[in-house]
Amino acid sequence: MSYEAAVHAQAIEIDRLSLEMTAAAGSGHPTTCLSLGHLVTVLMFSVMRWSPDYPDYPTSDRLVLSEGHAVPIVYAACAKLGVKIGKDPEARRPMTVEDALRLREAKSEVDGHPNPAEGFPFFDAATGSLGQGLSIAAGLGEAARLDGLDRRIYCIIGDGESREGQIAEALDYLMDRKLTNVLPIFNCNEFGQADRVSHQQSAQTTAAKLEAFGFKVLSIDGHNPAQIKAALDQFIANAQSFGQPIALVARTEKGWGVSGMHGGGWHGKPATGDALQRALSELDQRRVELTSALVSSDSFEIQPPAEMPQREAKAADMVPLSEIAKRFDLTTMIQSGKMATRYAYGVALRALGHSNDRVVALDADVSNSTHADMFKKDPASAQRFFECKIAEQNMVSTAAGLAAAGKIPFVSTFAKFITRAYDQVEMAINSGANIKLVGSHAGITLAADGPSQMSLPDVAWFRSLGTARNHAGNPACYVLQPSDAYAAYALTHAMAEYEGAVYMRTLREPTEFIYSDQTAFNLGGFEVLSEGRDVLLVAAGYMVHEANRALDLLDKAGISATLVDLYSLPFDTDALMDIANQNGGNIISIEDNYGNGIGSAVADALAASGDAFTLRQMHVRKIPKSARTPDEILAMCGLTSQDILRETLSLLQVV
Repeated sequence: MSYEAAVHAQAIEIDRLSLEMTAAAGSGHPTTCLSLGHLVTVLMFSVMRWSPDYPDYPTSDRLVLSEGHAVPIVYAACAKLGVKIGKDPEARRPMTVEDALRLREAKSEVDGHPNPAEGFPFFDAATGSLGQGLSIAAGLGEAARLDGLDRRIYCIIGDGESREGQIAEALDYLMDRKLTNVLPIFNCNEFGQADRVSHQQSAQTTAAKLEAFGFKVLSIDGHNPAQIKAALDQFIANAQSFGQPIALVARTEKGWGVSGMHGGGWHGKPATGDALQRALSELDQRRVELTSALVSSDSFEIQPPAEMPQREAKAADMVPLSEIAKRFDLTTMIQSGKMATRYAYGVALRALGHSNDRVVALDADVSNSTHADMFKKDPASAQRFFECKIAEQNMVSTAAGLAAAGKIPFVSTFAKFITRAYDQVEMAINSGANIKLVGSHAGITLAADGPSQMSLPDVAWFRSLGTARNHAGNPACYVLQPSDAYAAYALTHAMAEYEGAVYMRTLREPTEFIYSDQTAFNLGGFEVLSEGRDVLLVAAGYMVHEANRALDLLDKAGISATLVDLYSLPFDTDALMDIANQNGGNIISIEDNYGNGIGSAVADALAASGDAFTLRQMHVRKIPKSARTPDEILAMCGLTSQDILRETLSLLQVV
């Protein structure tokens, strides 16, 4: 049998199975799958270097399915090839057709959209929230270059999906970085969900746009095996160069092979009953027309991945900040008694660049403000810094790709701008990505730039993720708010050691030192800064300093207060409840952001304890405006030390 006939026959086999899978599930997107049968067959059975027995082998070529709703066609190929699946790497088993027919079942590894965390290690990251896959592929490509691996990264993107702005961000990034080892493949089947795609997403216009970006564009018939193979061979020949990246535009037919399912009206609708039988019969007829024979996966020879080179990872213990200050000529700043937590983050990141070669850093054109530029400018880590420009969504998904390749990505920008990438953050967390996010210039004490630059709902959003558990049984995301440089420095190191997602807020303004090298900081911990008996003040970040100033005012009023620096969410609830009981059950939470942050976290802990407590929450209760100084903005929002005094007197009913 010729190569072309073999591809047609195998594509029709996986087309059939994708129809049967979606029918069994009662949901799915079979027509998109049918548009990809030939592309997936050539990639997975013929071109990619990988092993079905070790689908996540570190040197394997990778396939990122950005249009994740088409995943049944990949599952069908994996079932035919017996790709190993299972959450436990030591107990994986070959996937079967029976597994494929369990698509979308609650206990199935074959989830509705790609997700490695559910036991499908062929994929590197969760996709399906459209527009993110090419950025993930970019991260995988960057990691391959860092590691000196000849990996090729293929990414399939839908034509309607290509309208997402993140696709443009990723294309810019590929060109900036000359990532010739990443191949964007645009599946141009002309139809979205409700109607035809716009002319702006047609195959012709897509090719013109890609050329304008600077890509060498290969336009092919996505159902012609010879054209597909020739285009992929051209990409392979170019993959190890640092020249002009290649993009592939494949003209395909939505519902290929089944006349009654062509075009619109069938998106997200499986064929069942008689419609399914007619569709399967039509595919059988197409096989007779194109091949006159069946084919098995043995008809193809999958090239194995290269052996993984032996390398010893470098990861040393944390060097204390005072010692690092001597090495990096920061002694004068330490002696001044204050430092911005964003600056301490930069120092910690630079130190990690020397001690841990898995650490990489990404920034969005603000590295001289976040101080990630310390990592960028140090020769020991410069090649592990990735400038993503003003494209935060691409940056976060690229970091997810780097994490999938075993790196520890630190992603920094202004905390306000991370909100642009909330969806990308959530998808990375769904994947189980070991990603570290650092938002600088956090909270209202940014002052002068006003609310367009202040991150105010971020604590509530990230804290909501922390109330869920990830696939390892840990909080899906920790939220950290260091109040001084020693805390920021130590917590940055703790982030690197933790396998999972963490978000840390840093401050623009320098803050006085509260701690020293002797203080240990842990995810889930807190620090007791003063011990009293009448009221417990709970604060984080900048507000720890304002609460500290309030202690003197409270003391003069005859009130004995305990102050806790609640630098981590979640935290040890039992330990905090014990302290609350020691203060008569009177608690005031203080934070420089909108509500549902640490105050709500404390409230949840109180409700769960069943004991009698009284809680007052102090947080930003109106949309602020700009002000000249932090003191002015705190007064505007009712969060000064005097306001804390008044709230405490009211709580304790002291006249």
